[in-house]
Amino acid sequence: MRPAPLSCLLLGGCASSPSIGVLGAFFPDWMFCILGALVLTAVVHALFRAAGRLPLLGERTAPLIHAALTSVLALGAWLIFFKN
Repeated sequence: MRPAPLSCLLLGGCASSPSIGVLGAFFPDWMFCILGALVLTAVVHALFRAAGRLPLLGERTAPLIHAALTSVLALGAWLIFFKN
C-alpha cells in the first residue's frame, strides 16, 4: 500500500483537537482532567490518613495505588465531561 493513502487513513482521527480556551490560550482537555484527578487523589489520601487506614495500603504498594487512582479519576472525568 502506498504511504499517502495510509497516512490519510491514520490521520483521520486528528481532525479536531478537544481544547478549552483559558484567557486566550487553548489547552487540551486532558490536562484539566489530570489536574482534577491529582487534587482528588490528594483528598482521598488525606481522608485515608484521617481515618487511620493509610497503613492498610502498605509502603510498597501505595505509589502504585495512588497512580492507578489518579489514572482512573482522570479517565473517568474525561469520559463524563468531554464526551466528543
